[in-house]
Amino acid sequence: MTPDLQPSARPGGLFSELYIGLMSGTSLDGVDGVLLALEQGTWRMLAHAHRPLPPTLRQALLDLNTPGDDELHRSALAAQALAVLYATVVQAICASADVLPSEVQAIGAHGQTVRHRPDQGYTVQLNNPALLAEMTGIDVVADFRTRDVAAGGQGAPLVPAFHQAIFGRSDQTVAVLNIGGMANLSILRPGELPLGFDCGPGNALLDMWCEWQTGHAYDANGEFGALGNVKEDWLEDALQEPFFSMAPPKSTGRDLFNAEWLNRWLGPHGLTDGPLSDTDLARDVQATLCELTARSAALALREHAPDASEVVVCGGGALNGDLMRRLSEQLPGVRVGRSDTHGLDVMQVEAAAFAWLAWTHCNRLAGNVPGVTGARGPRVLGALYPAR
Repeated sequence: MTPDLQPSARPGGLFSELYIGLMSGTSLDGVDGVLLALEQGTWRMLAHAHRPLPPTLRQALLDLNTPGDDELHRSALAAQALAVLYATVVQAICASADVLPSEVQAIGAHGQTVRHRPDQGYTVQLNNPALLAEMTGIDVVADFRTRDVAAGGQGAPLVPAFHQAIFGRSDQTVAVLNIGGMANLSILRPGELPLGFDCGPGNALLDMWCEWQTGHAYDANGEFGALGNVKEDWLEDALQEPFFSMAPPKSTGRDLFNAEWLNRWLGPHGLTDGPLSDTDLARDVQATLCELTARSAALALREHAPDASEVVVCGGGALNGDLMRRLSEQLPGVRVGRSDTHGLDVMQVEAAAFAWLAWTHCNRLAGNVPGVTGARGPRVLGALYPAR
C-alpha cells in the first residue's frame, strides 16, 4: 500500500470502503480512533479522534490486570464503560469526516487487554462489541487475538502484516518499533514475510514510576528521566529477566512487566513503590527504566535484524524525546525516526492496524502471520457483531 493521505472519491462522490479502527493500549492513556478508506493496494486516512480514559475507568482496568474479588462483575462493568467511550470516539470521527454510520463497512475494536496468557491457551481483551454495534449502528469486528491463540499462536503481535503494507521497502530492510505500554518490533525485509515479536516493556514501567514519584501519569517528553543518570548495575540486573533472552515467537504484557516486577527489581536496592525524598535518585531510576526500554529494543534488533537500515518508531513512546535519543545512541548507523515522516501519525498507527484487520476479516483474508505468532497457519481473525 502506498501512503497517500489525500482522500479520493469514486464517481458520484462515494469513498472506497470505509473502516474505523479503535485502539486502547496497555499504556491506558486513552482511546485512539481512525477512519480509513481501504481498497486492495491503497489506503487513505480520513479522520482521527482521541478521547482520554476517565480516571475511574483507567483504575478499574489497571485493577483487572491482577487477580481480585468480584472480577466477573467488575470486568463486565468496565467493558460496558469502554464500549460507551468507543462509541463517543466513533461519533466524533464520523462527524469530523462528514460520514454517515451507514457508509462505514465495519469498526475494528481491539478491546483492552487485561490478561494475556498464550502459554495457558487464552488471552482476554475486555470489550462489549454488541453494545458498540448497538450504539453506533455499524458492524463491529472484535476479539482478534483469540483465533490465533486457538491455533497455537501467541495472539501477538498482530501488526507486522499491516506494518509491511505501510512501511515496507523494496530495496532495504526496515524495522518498525511500536512503543506503547509494551514494545514490539516488526522486521520488514524486501520480498519476505514480515517477522515480529514483543521485545520488552515500553512505557508501562516508565509511567508507573513517574506516577509514583511525581503524581503525573507519564513523563512528558522524558524530561524527568532526562535529568537522571543510568545506574548500569541496576540495568544489568533488569536485563537478566528471562523474557529478554527468549527466542521469538514471544509476547508479553502487564502479566509480567507490572508493579510486582518493578518492586522485585527495586527491592534489593532498598526502594519500594512509594515516593522518594531523594529526587536525584528518583530521576536516576526513571533514566534507568528509559534505558531499559531503549536497550532491550536495540539488543533485539541487533540480534534479529542487523541488516535494518531504518527504525520507524510509533506509539506514545515516540513522543518521549529522551527515549528517542537513547534509541539513536544504541543504534549508531541506523536511521531512527518517527512514523510521521512516512505519513502516519505516531498515535494513529495501531488504530489504523485494527481498521485494516477489520478489512481483512470482512474480506475473509488471514490477518496473522504464522511466522510471527507461531500459529499453525494463516487464520481469519476476529468475530463479527452485525449492527442489525
